[in-house]
Parts: sequence; structure tokens; C-alpha cells
Amino acid sequence: MQLDKIVNYHKALADPTRIRILILLADGELNGQVLADKLGVTPATITHHAAKLREASLLYERRVKNTIYFSLNHHFIKANAAASVELIYSHSNETGGPSMPEDKAERLQQSVLKNFFTTEGRLKHVPAQLKKKLIVLEHIVSRLEKGRKYTEQEINDFIRQYHEDFATIRREFIMHRFMFRDNEEYELNPRKMWAKWDKLT
Repeated sequence: MQLDKIVNYHKALADPTRIRILILLADGELNGQVLADKLGVTPATITHHAAKLREASLLYERRVKNTIYFSLNHHFIKANAAASVELIYSHSNETGGPSMPEDKAERLQQSVLKNFFTTEGRLKHVPAQLKKKLIVLEHIVSRLEKGRKYTEQEINDFIRQYHEDFATIRREFIMHRFMFRDNEEYELNPRKMWAKWDKLT
């Protein structure tokens, strides 16, 4: 459940040392010894906290011989921060303002789908305008099964039915909270957490 993912995200942040690690890594990749020196702690302390951050998918690690380098999972951090706000305000107009009138929204949606998809259902290209992009992404992602876990390969194959650039579209699914990723598995978020194109001006 996505709520559990958000809770785990905030649990991982609930330590001053972990926050400081993330702040340092915001400027780029660093190894454990450099982090330890900058924070005035032991390498073992860095290893401990990095494990907690990695379990919550906030960090990437790569090993070069005996040295481990850490970097931020930028998309996951930003997506979960946005998902937290969306979940809290999901029944409020505080963050999104009033929705577009239903008839106008439907006309816009049909126009975008007509202009950006071929008669065979293939996506011509990803729209540059955010509102139109969200309409396109929503149209595609709605074809996935709710509650099913997909492998990355399954998601790639699914997207290829619509467009060859599966990596970009898969990333957009995560960034705009249509899906979440956990241990290389993908699953739909609840629809109320999806980015709302009808509230964009």
C-alpha cells in the first residue's frame, strides 16, 4: 500500500544524521569515508544510516573495489515528498484550487487524445505542455491492472505498445505519482494520488 511507502519514507528521514547525509549528497556522489569526515562520525555510523536510507530507496550505492559511493535517488525523494502533500490534501482544494468544469475537461481530454494518438492507438510523441502530458500519461497508465505488481520488463513491454521511448514514459509515471517502484517492482498508486491535470491553469 502506498501509504506504507510514505510512512517508511518519513521514518528514514527521522534522524538528523540521515538528513545531513542527504544534504551533502545533494551536491553529488560521495564515498562513505568522505561523508564520515564531513560529519565528524565513524565510517561504521555512515554505513548504519546509509543502510536505512537505502532500504527506503532514498540512496543509490556503487562499489569500486573496497570503496562504496553513495548518491541520491532524486526522483524517489521528490515523488514521495509530493505524494505526502497530495495524500494529506486529497480531499481539500488547498493545493490544487477548483477543478476545471467537467464538460470543458472532457472536451480538452478528447482533443488531446485525438491529436496525440494515431487511429491505431500509438502515441505520436509526448506533449511538451504539462497538462497535455498528464492527460496522455493518464490515458496509458489507466490500462494497467490495479493492485498488480509489474516487473520493469513488463512495464517496458506495456509502454512499447504505445511508444518506443519506454524509459522516459516509465520515469514520467513515477514522477507524476501514477505508479510507485519498490525493489524493481512497479504498481499503480491510488487514483486520488495521480497528478491532476484538470487543476492546472
